[in-house]
Amino acid sequence: MNPKGKERTSRKSHMKNKKVPVRQCIGCGEMKHKKEMMRVLKDAEGNISLDMTGRKNGRGAYLCISEDCLLKAKKNRGLERSLRVRIPEQIYESLEEAYRNRDEQ
Repeated sequence: MNPKGKERTSRKSHMKNKKVPVRQCIGCGEMKHKKEMMRVLKDAEGNISLDMTGRKNGRGAYLCISEDCLLKAKKNRGLERSLRVRIPEQIYESLEEAYRNRDEQ
């Protein structure tokens, strides 16, 4: 027993599990592990692109890897709200193309 009258336990029992970063999809609203999602990024110049690494600087919004979630985010303007900018149709088309190219790889 320790001085406070409690039994000692091994250090392993006190170790906590490491937290896994979880993000919400702006298309379907599901919470998933960060690694299972794609990040749409708005950089300092206002350019919008897919961030495959999830580490680039800028404001990011997360989407499931499914193209359906991108279409849902387009319909409910989730990307525009998250990135705080109006997104032209050409950007959505280029994101859809990037999704398709990613699926082929």
